[in-house]
Parts: sequence; structure tokens; C-alpha cells
Amino acid sequence: MNKKTIHLKLNGEPREWSVFPNELLLNVIREQEMLTGAKYGCGIGECGACSVIVNDQVALSCLTLAIAVEGAEITTVEGLVKADGELDPVQAAFLDYTAYQCGYCTPAMIVVARTLLDENPQPTEMQVREYMRGNLCRCTGYASIVRAVLAAAEKEKHLAH
Repeated sequence: MNKKTIHLKLNGEPREWSVFPNELLLNVIREQEMLTGAKYGCGIGECGACSVIVNDQVALSCLTLAIAVEGAEITTVEGLVKADGELDPVQAAFLDYTAYQCGYCTPAMIVVARTLLDENPQPTEMQVREYMRGNLCRCTGYASIVRAVLAAAEKEKHLAH
């Protein structure tokens, strides 16, 4: 198999990748870019641990071929941190509300929550639960995750005014 060169933006920076046609986006992000926030969980799109943002939409990087992101804008959990090191409000809320235990699912939960708040800045608790349903967590019971997302939404609401 021959590699193909693709061009994209990763966390706001232009990138050029040489990838095999069957290479997964998750593997390229983790192995070529050394960004380890997105995790390999189930490998079949059931757990959400590999979630990243592709063109403003949540994508399962364990099911996405790298070659398919030609020209795309990709954001990983690492890309949510501002240039000055300030955490995204969702990241800060996850810390403030202890919305993690083992931490394995946390990067993907944060990425999905960020996407939700970009789409719906003031979600209800039920909307948060519905949006986050594709991301599995074996440790927290989700209550602290939902509280963190709602708190981040409230903080962003106050920052906007």
C-alpha cells in the first residue's frame, strides 16, 4: 500500500500527514502527533473514548480513516487549552466539580461537552445527559460530569455579558 499526503489543521495548526489508506485517525493523532488525550477504548464506536472534534462535529477517531480528514479542522482535548495555558471553561469545570475518577474517559467527555456548549450554550440537564450518552464512564456515575457541563455553561453565559 502506498501512503498519501493529506493536509489539515490540528488544534489550529496546519499539518501535513503521510498516511496509509487504512490508517485510523486515532492512531495518527496518538503516534505521529503524540497527543494522547483521545484513547483507544472499544475500537467499534461504542464507548466514545476516542472522541475528537472534526469540523465542529464530534467524531469517533477509532472509526475514522485519517485519509478522510483531508482539509479538515480537528480539535483534540489538548487543543482546547488557550495559548496562554488557560483551560477551556469545560476543562476547568471538570476539575472544579471533580468530574473524573480514573480519567480514562475524561478527555473525550470534555471534547463532547465542548461541542454541546458550542451548539447549545444553555442546555438543560436532560439535554446534557442525552448529548453525552455515547460516552461511557465506568467510574463516576455521570452526576459530577453533568454538573460540570452545566457549570461551564453558566460560566460562559456570565463571561459573554
